[in-house]
Amino acid sequence: MWILCALASALCLGFYDVMKKLSVRGNNVLTVLLLNTVFGTLFMLPVIGAGAAEGNFGFGNTLHGHLMIAVKAVIVLGSWLLGYFAIKHLPLTIQGPINASRPVMVLVGAVAIYGESLNWLQWVGIVLGFASLYFISRAGANEGFSLCGSRWIWMAIGAAVLGAVSGLYDKYLLRSYRPLEVQAWYSLYQCLLMTCAIFTLRRLGAGAAGVSTKFSWRWSIPMISVFLTVADIAYFYSLSLEGSMISIVSMIRRGSVVVPFLYGALVLHESNLRTKTIDLMLLMLSLAILVAGSAMG
Repeated sequence: MWILCALASALCLGFYDVMKKLSVRGNNVLTVLLLNTVFGTLFMLPVIGAGAAEGNFGFGNTLHGHLMIAVKAVIVLGSWLLGYFAIKHLPLTIQGPINASRPVMVLVGAVAIYGESLNWLQWVGIVLGFASLYFISRAGANEGFSLCGSRWIWMAIGAAVLGAVSGLYDKYLLRSYRPLEVQAWYSLYQCLLMTCAIFTLRRLGAGAAGVSTKFSWRWSIPMISVFLTVADIAYFYSLSLEGSMISIVSMIRRGSVVVPFLYGALVLHESNLRTKTIDLMLLMLSLAILVAGSAMG
């Protein structure tokens, strides 16, 4: 059952990326992101409301706890901001695999920050993971998105790095706080931060950071939050079931990259698919090796 829940989470994450692509193509990225934070907050308000009804405003009602979650909100918002611009301008068959490399970065961060030790198989997975990123960037260079000359590639990498930082920070936060409580409050803080950012940019001038780009409403915009919320619920439920293995669940979730990759190939007719498919297979092999290494302990 927990594997089915993990597969459902991965499928929703895949469609989450597709909805982002549909929402930001030729659209105002910042407004789409703002609406995403609004919808995400609305979905999680019942959690905050239930706590407030009991006189619990989260994290022991302490300022320190809320500041810790505010930091989480800044990290995630930064990752989303970079990721939204990257997915707007990059082919899905390039952006998706870069985003799927997060587990490799998380392991490197775990060694650097938490002093965790890795076995030889995990190191092989890390090396293959970074090699796949190099080959993915090489494929991008053939389409005018090189590491040296494309800020969108660097934004995609930056989004993945911040996503990994968020995952490492979660390991610290979830020692003290409940997952749904963290998700609800950081969603609210993200919405407040994004609202302030949009207001500030508009005061600075219509052309600031692309604010002048015309916004067009699309029904794919609320679906971003729907798919993300369902994916997270399925993920946490999967981990709550007896016998579930977080290494396997995380690997299955990264398999979500297959959905936007197929969409980019079959619907958007993106180019260089043979080379990109080989690069994607190398990345998936690296993730499989990481799972095997984790099983070795």
